Amino acid sequence: MSIPEPVTTAVAFVVALGVLVFVHELGHFLTAKRVGVKVLRFSIGFGPVFWRRKRGETEYALSAVPLGGYVKMLGEDADGDEPVSEADRPRAFSAQGPLRRAAIIFAGPATNFVFAFAVYALVFVLVGAAVPSNEPRIGGVSPSTAAERAGLKMGDRVLSIDGTPVASWESLAKTVRSSEGRMLHLAVDRDGARLELDVTPEMHDLPNLDATSVERAYLIGIEPWREWETVGVGEGVWLAAQQTGGAALTVLRGIGLMLTGHVSMKELGGPIAIAQAAGQQARNGFWNFVMMLAFLSINLGVLNLLPIPALDGGHLALISIEGAIGRPLKPRALELAQQVGVLLLVSLMVFVFYNDIHRLIQG
Repeated sequence: MSIPEPVTTAVAFVVALGVLVFVHELGHFLTAKRVGVKVLRFSIGFGPVFWRRKRGETEYALSAVPLGGYVKMLGEDADGDEPVSEADRPRAFSAQGPLRRAAIIFAGPATNFVFAFAVYALVFVLVGAAVPSNEPRIGGVSPSTAAERAGLKMGDRVLSIDGTPVASWESLAKTVRSSEGRMLHLAVDRDGARLELDVTPEMHDLPNLDATSVERAYLIGIEPWREWETVGVGEGVWLAAQQTGGAALTVLRGIGLMLTGHVSMKELGGPIAIAQAAGQQARNGFWNFVMMLAFLSINLGVLNLLPIPALDGGHLALISIEGAIGRPLKPRALELAQQVGVLLLVSLMVFVFYNDIHRLIQG
Protein backbone atom coordinates (compact mmCIF):
# COMPACT_ATOMS: atom_id res chain seq x y z
CA MET A 1 0.00 0.00 0.00
CA SER A 2 1.42 3.38 -1.04
CA ILE A 3 1.76 6.17 1.51
CA PRO A 4 -0.50 9.17 0.77
CA GLU A 5 1.43 12.17 -0.57
CA PRO A 6 0.35 14.55 2.26
CA VAL A 7 1.71 12.07 4.82
CA THR A 8 5.01 11.72 2.95
CA THR A 9 5.29 15.50 2.66
CA ALA A 10 4.57 16.10 6.35
CA VAL A 11 7.00 13.42 7.57
CA ALA A 12 9.74 14.52 5.14
CA PHE A 13 9.33 18.16 6.24
CA VAL A 14 9.53 17.33 9.96
CA VAL A 15 12.58 15.10 9.44
CA ALA A 16 14.35 17.66 7.20
CA LEU A 17 13.70 20.58 9.53
CA GLY A 18 14.60 18.57 12.62
CA VAL A 19 17.91 17.39 11.16
CA LEU A 20 18.94 20.83 9.89
CA VAL A 21 18.07 22.64 13.12
CA PHE A 22 19.79 19.96 15.20
CA VAL A 23 22.98 20.19 13.10
CA HIS A 24 23.07 23.99 13.30
CA GLU A 25 22.45 24.21 17.03
CA LEU A 26 24.84 21.33 17.70
CA GLY A 27 27.64 23.50 16.30
CA HIS A 28 26.85 26.27 18.79
CA PHE A 29 26.43 23.77 21.63
CA LEU A 30 29.66 21.81 21.15
CA THR A 31 31.78 24.93 20.67
CA ALA A 32 30.30 26.60 23.74
CA LYS A 33 31.06 23.49 25.77
CA ARG A 34 34.55 23.35 24.31
CA VAL A 35 35.45 26.88 25.42
CA GLY A 36 33.89 26.38 28.86
CA VAL A 37 30.63 28.31 28.52
CA LYS A 38 27.73 26.94 30.56
CA VAL A 39 24.82 25.86 28.34
CA LEU A 40 21.46 26.07 30.08
CA ARG A 41 19.19 24.69 27.34
CA PHE A 42 19.43 22.98 23.96
CA SER A 43 16.03 23.30 22.27
CA ILE A 44 14.65 22.10 18.97
CA GLY A 45 11.80 24.51 18.28
CA PHE A 46 10.67 27.76 19.88
CA GLY A 47 7.92 28.72 22.28
CA PRO A 48 6.34 26.55 25.01
CA VAL A 49 8.35 23.44 25.91
CA PHE A 50 6.36 20.18 25.68
CA TRP A 51 9.23 17.78 26.44
CA ARG A 52 12.35 18.33 28.50
CA ARG A 53 15.07 16.30 30.13
CA LYS A 54 18.02 17.61 32.14
CA ARG A 55 21.38 15.93 31.97
CA GLY A 56 24.20 17.51 33.86
CA GLU A 57 23.89 21.27 33.72
CA THR A 58 21.99 21.38 30.41
CA GLU A 59 18.27 20.95 29.77
CA TYR A 60 17.40 19.29 26.45
CA ALA A 61 13.98 20.27 25.12
CA LEU A 62 11.47 20.01 22.30
CA SER A 63 9.35 23.13 21.87
CA ALA A 64 5.97 23.79 20.29
CA VAL A 65 6.97 25.85 17.22
CA PRO A 66 9.25 23.64 15.08
CA LEU A 67 10.55 26.40 12.78
CA GLY A 68 14.02 26.62 14.30
CA GLY A 69 15.80 26.07 17.58
CA TYR A 70 18.24 27.66 20.00
CA VAL A 71 21.05 27.11 22.48
CA LYS A 72 20.61 29.18 25.64
CA MET A 73 23.90 30.01 27.34
CA LEU A 74 24.52 31.53 30.73
CA GLY A 75 24.90 35.30 30.51
CA GLU A 76 24.01 35.37 26.83
CA ASP A 77 21.75 38.39 27.34
CA ALA A 78 23.29 41.29 29.17
CA ASP A 79 19.93 42.12 30.73
CA GLY A 80 18.66 38.54 30.88
CA ASP A 81 16.59 37.08 33.70
CA GLU A 82 19.04 34.27 34.46
CA PRO A 83 21.15 35.26 37.50
CA VAL A 84 24.88 34.71 37.19
CA SER A 85 26.64 33.73 40.40
CA GLU A 86 30.19 34.80 41.11
CA ALA A 87 31.32 31.18 40.82
CA ASP A 88 29.73 30.83 37.37
CA ARG A 89 30.66 34.27 36.05
CA PRO A 90 33.82 33.06 34.23
CA ARG A 91 31.59 30.55 32.39
CA ALA A 92 29.08 33.14 31.19
CA PHE A 93 28.92 33.86 27.47
CA SER A 94 29.14 37.61 28.11
CA ALA A 95 32.37 37.11 30.08
CA GLN A 96 34.18 35.58 27.10
CA GLY A 97 36.48 37.55 24.82
CA PRO A 98 35.36 38.58 21.31
CA LEU A 99 37.19 35.70 19.60
CA ARG A 100 35.58 33.03 21.79
CA ARG A 101 32.11 34.51 21.35
CA ALA A 102 32.66 34.76 17.59
CA ALA A 103 33.79 31.12 17.48
CA ILE A 104 30.62 29.97 19.25
CA ILE A 105 28.40 31.98 16.92
CA PHE A 106 30.24 31.01 13.72
CA ALA A 107 30.16 27.32 14.66
CA GLY A 108 26.45 27.02 13.81
CA PRO A 109 26.70 27.94 10.10
CA ALA A 110 30.09 26.21 9.85
CA THR A 111 28.56 22.95 11.04
CA ASN A 112 25.89 23.27 8.35
CA PHE A 113 28.63 23.40 5.70
CA VAL A 114 30.53 20.50 7.28
CA PHE A 115 27.34 18.44 7.42
CA ALA A 116 26.60 19.11 3.75
CA PHE A 117 30.16 18.20 2.75
CA ALA A 118 29.98 14.96 4.77
CA VAL A 119 26.64 14.03 3.21
CA TYR A 120 27.86 14.68 -0.32
CA ALA A 121 31.07 12.71 0.31
CA LEU A 122 29.10 9.81 1.81
CA VAL A 123 26.71 9.68 -1.14
CA PHE A 124 29.47 9.95 -3.76
CA VAL A 125 31.60 7.23 -2.14
CA LEU A 126 28.81 4.79 -1.21
CA VAL A 127 26.37 5.33 -4.09
CA GLY A 128 28.29 7.23 -6.73
CA ALA A 129 27.95 10.54 -8.52
CA ALA A 130 24.67 11.34 -10.25
CA VAL A 131 25.53 12.20 -13.85
CA PRO A 132 22.76 13.74 -16.02
CA SER A 133 21.70 11.43 -18.84
CA ASN A 134 20.91 12.69 -22.33
CA GLU A 135 18.00 10.28 -22.76
CA PRO A 136 14.58 12.04 -22.77
CA ARG A 137 13.63 10.61 -19.37
CA ILE A 138 12.35 12.73 -16.50
CA GLY A 139 14.46 12.59 -13.35
CA GLY A 140 12.33 14.94 -11.25
CA VAL A 141 9.24 17.15 -11.36
CA SER A 142 9.25 20.43 -9.43
CA PRO A 143 6.19 21.19 -7.28
CA SER A 144 3.57 23.66 -8.53
CA THR A 145 4.89 23.66 -12.10
CA ALA A 146 3.33 23.03 -15.51
CA ALA A 147 4.78 19.51 -15.56
CA GLU A 148 3.21 18.59 -12.22
CA ARG A 149 -0.17 19.98 -13.26
CA ALA A 150 0.03 18.02 -16.52
CA GLY A 151 0.59 14.79 -14.57
CA LEU A 152 4.19 14.07 -15.54
CA LYS A 153 6.09 11.82 -13.11
CA MET A 154 9.69 10.96 -12.36
CA GLY A 155 10.77 8.09 -14.61
CA ASP A 156 8.51 9.03 -17.53
CA ARG A 157 10.24 8.72 -20.88
CA VAL A 158 9.10 11.29 -23.43
CA LEU A 159 8.50 9.52 -26.75
CA SER A 160 7.25 12.40 -28.87
CA ILE A 161 6.09 16.03 -28.76
CA ASP A 162 3.25 17.01 -31.10
CA GLY A 163 3.87 13.77 -33.00
CA THR A 164 7.60 14.40 -33.54
CA PRO A 165 9.81 11.69 -31.98
CA VAL A 166 12.15 12.85 -29.18
CA ALA A 167 15.52 11.13 -29.16
CA SER A 168 17.43 13.05 -26.48
CA TRP A 169 17.06 15.33 -23.46
CA GLU A 170 18.71 18.10 -25.46
CA SER A 171 16.00 17.81 -28.11
CA LEU A 172 13.28 17.78 -25.44
CA ALA A 173 14.63 20.92 -23.73
CA LYS A 174 15.05 22.74 -27.06
CA THR A 175 11.47 22.00 -28.08
CA VAL A 176 10.08 23.24 -24.76
CA ARG A 177 12.13 26.45 -24.85
CA SER A 178 11.12 27.25 -28.43
CA SER A 179 7.42 26.64 -27.76
CA GLU A 180 6.71 30.33 -26.98
CA GLY A 181 4.18 29.19 -24.39
CA ARG A 182 2.14 27.09 -26.82
CA MET A 183 0.52 23.95 -25.38
CA LEU A 184 2.52 20.81 -26.23
CA HIS A 185 1.08 17.33 -26.69
CA LEU A 186 3.42 14.72 -25.15
CA ALA A 187 3.42 10.96 -25.61
CA VAL A 188 5.25 9.33 -22.71
CA ASP A 189 6.15 5.83 -21.67
CA ARG A 190 5.38 5.10 -18.01
CA ASP A 191 6.31 1.61 -16.85
CA GLY A 192 5.56 0.19 -20.29
CA ALA A 193 2.24 2.00 -20.73
CA ARG A 194 1.80 4.79 -23.28
CA LEU A 195 0.19 8.00 -21.99
CA GLU A 196 -0.91 11.15 -23.80
CA LEU A 197 -0.48 14.38 -21.82
CA ASP A 198 -0.81 18.09 -22.59
CA VAL A 199 1.55 20.59 -20.97
CA THR A 200 1.85 24.36 -21.41
CA PRO A 201 5.36 25.78 -20.86
CA GLU A 202 5.64 28.86 -18.65
CA MET A 203 8.12 31.72 -18.69
CA HIS A 204 10.80 31.51 -15.94
CA ASP A 205 13.90 33.47 -14.98
CA LEU A 206 17.20 31.58 -15.14
CA PRO A 207 20.08 33.33 -13.28
CA ASN A 208 23.32 33.63 -15.25
CA LEU A 209 26.60 32.70 -13.59
CA ASP A 210 27.67 36.32 -13.17
CA ALA A 211 24.78 36.87 -10.69
CA THR A 212 23.98 40.20 -12.36
CA SER A 213 21.45 39.14 -14.98
CA VAL A 214 18.88 36.50 -15.83
CA GLU A 215 17.80 34.69 -18.93
CA ARG A 216 14.06 34.31 -19.54
CA ALA A 217 13.00 30.98 -20.98
CA TYR A 218 9.94 28.77 -21.36
CA LEU A 219 10.15 25.77 -19.02
CA ILE A 220 7.80 23.11 -17.67
CA GLY A 221 9.62 22.24 -14.42
CA ILE A 222 11.41 18.94 -15.05
CA GLU A 223 14.93 17.69 -14.39
CA PRO A 224 16.98 15.25 -16.50
CA TRP A 225 17.34 11.63 -15.49
CA ARG A 226 20.58 10.89 -13.67
CA GLU A 227 22.69 7.76 -13.77
CA TRP A 228 24.79 6.87 -10.74
CA GLU A 229 28.46 6.33 -11.56
CA THR A 230 30.83 4.79 -9.02
CA VAL A 231 33.78 6.95 -7.91
CA GLY A 232 36.76 6.34 -5.60
CA VAL A 233 37.12 7.78 -2.11
CA GLY A 234 39.51 10.53 -3.17
CA GLU A 235 37.37 11.58 -6.12
CA GLY A 236 34.24 11.40 -3.98
CA VAL A 237 35.74 13.74 -1.37
CA TRP A 238 36.90 16.15 -4.07
CA LEU A 239 33.48 16.12 -5.73
CA ALA A 240 31.88 16.76 -2.32
CA ALA A 241 34.08 19.83 -1.81
CA GLN A 242 33.17 21.10 -5.28
CA GLN A 243 29.48 20.44 -4.71
CA THR A 244 29.49 22.22 -1.34
CA GLY A 245 31.30 25.27 -2.68
CA GLY A 246 29.18 25.39 -5.83
CA ALA A 247 25.94 25.18 -3.86
CA ALA A 248 27.04 28.00 -1.53
CA LEU A 249 27.88 30.19 -4.54
CA THR A 250 24.49 29.37 -6.07
CA VAL A 251 22.72 30.58 -2.94
CA LEU A 252 24.83 33.76 -2.85
CA ARG A 253 24.13 34.45 -6.52
CA GLY A 254 20.41 34.04 -5.90
CA ILE A 255 20.54 36.53 -3.03
CA GLY A 256 22.54 38.94 -5.18
CA LEU A 257 20.04 38.71 -8.05
CA MET A 258 17.16 39.45 -5.68
CA LEU A 259 18.95 42.39 -4.07
CA THR A 260 19.72 43.87 -7.50
CA GLY A 261 16.15 43.33 -8.69
CA HIS A 262 17.02 40.85 -11.44
CA VAL A 263 14.91 38.18 -9.74
CA SER A 264 11.60 38.95 -8.09
CA MET A 265 11.24 38.51 -4.33
CA LYS A 266 8.13 36.52 -5.21
CA GLU A 267 10.48 33.65 -6.01
CA LEU A 268 11.29 33.29 -2.29
CA GLY A 269 9.77 30.21 -0.72
CA GLY A 270 8.93 29.53 2.91
CA PRO A 271 8.09 26.50 5.03
CA ILE A 272 5.31 25.34 2.69
CA ALA A 273 7.66 25.41 -0.32
CA ILE A 274 10.31 23.55 1.68
CA ALA A 275 7.72 20.95 2.73
CA GLN A 276 6.67 20.45 -0.89
CA ALA A 277 10.28 20.03 -2.01
CA ALA A 278 11.05 17.64 0.85
CA GLY A 279 8.01 15.52 0.04
CA GLN A 280 8.86 15.46 -3.66
CA GLN A 281 12.46 14.38 -3.07
CA ALA A 282 11.37 11.77 -0.52
CA ARG A 283 9.08 10.27 -3.16
CA ASN A 284 11.95 10.40 -5.67
CA GLY A 285 14.05 8.17 -3.42
CA PHE A 286 16.09 8.13 -0.21
CA TRP A 287 19.33 9.40 -1.73
CA ASN A 288 17.52 12.26 -3.49
CA PHE A 289 16.09 13.29 -0.12
CA VAL A 290 19.53 13.09 1.52
CA MET A 291 21.09 15.24 -1.22
CA MET A 292 18.31 17.79 -0.76
CA LEU A 293 19.09 17.88 2.98
CA ALA A 294 22.69 18.76 2.16
CA PHE A 295 21.64 21.60 -0.15
CA LEU A 296 19.16 22.98 2.41
CA SER A 297 21.89 22.83 5.06
CA ILE A 298 24.08 25.01 2.85
CA ASN A 299 21.16 27.42 2.39
CA LEU A 300 20.76 27.62 6.16
CA GLY A 301 24.48 28.21 6.66
CA VAL A 302 24.70 30.99 4.07
CA LEU A 303 21.53 32.77 5.20
CA ASN A 304 22.61 32.69 8.84
CA LEU A 305 25.85 34.45 7.94
CA LEU A 306 24.05 37.45 6.47
CA PRO A 307 24.84 40.56 8.57
CA ILE A 308 21.29 40.93 9.88
CA PRO A 309 20.80 41.47 13.62
CA ALA A 310 19.25 38.40 15.31
CA LEU A 311 21.03 36.12 12.80
CA ASP A 312 24.48 34.67 13.45
CA GLY A 313 25.96 37.02 10.86
CA GLY A 314 24.46 39.98 12.68
CA HIS A 315 26.02 38.88 15.97
CA LEU A 316 29.37 38.47 14.25
CA ALA A 317 29.06 41.97 12.79
CA LEU A 318 28.38 43.42 16.24
CA ILE A 319 31.38 41.58 17.70
CA SER A 320 33.50 42.97 14.85
CA ILE A 321 32.36 46.50 15.70
CA GLU A 322 33.20 45.84 19.34
CA GLY A 323 36.68 44.71 18.35
CA ALA A 324 37.15 47.76 16.13
CA ILE A 325 36.21 50.30 18.80
CA GLY A 326 38.00 48.39 21.56
CA ARG A 327 35.09 48.21 24.02
CA PRO A 328 31.75 46.41 24.45
CA LEU A 329 28.73 47.99 22.81
CA LYS A 330 26.18 49.61 25.07
CA PRO A 331 23.29 47.31 26.13
CA ARG A 332 20.78 49.76 24.63
CA ALA A 333 22.51 49.59 21.25
CA LEU A 334 22.54 45.79 21.34
CA GLU A 335 18.87 45.71 22.34
CA LEU A 336 17.91 48.07 19.51
CA ALA A 337 19.87 45.99 16.97
CA GLN A 338 18.09 42.85 18.16
CA GLN A 339 14.69 44.49 17.87
CA VAL A 340 15.42 45.64 14.33
CA GLY A 341 16.66 42.17 13.42
CA VAL A 342 13.60 40.44 14.86
CA LEU A 343 11.32 42.87 13.01
CA LEU A 344 13.12 42.13 9.72
CA LEU A 345 12.93 38.37 10.25
CA VAL A 346 9.24 38.44 11.20
CA SER A 347 8.48 40.59 8.15
CA LEU A 348 10.41 38.18 5.94
CA MET A 349 8.59 35.20 7.42
CA VAL A 350 5.20 36.81 6.78
CA PHE A 351 6.28 37.61 3.21
CA VAL A 352 7.44 34.07 2.37
CA PHE A 353 4.28 32.61 3.92
CA TYR A 354 2.30 34.93 1.66
CA ASN A 355 4.32 33.73 -1.35
CA ASP A 356 3.70 30.09 -0.41
CA ILE A 357 -0.03 30.59 0.05
CA HIS A 358 -0.30 32.64 -3.15
CA ARG A 359 1.41 29.85 -5.10
CA LEU A 360 -0.96 27.30 -3.62
CA ILE A 361 -4.00 29.40 -4.57
CA GLN A 362 -2.63 29.91 -8.07
CA GLY A 363 -2.16 26.15 -8.35
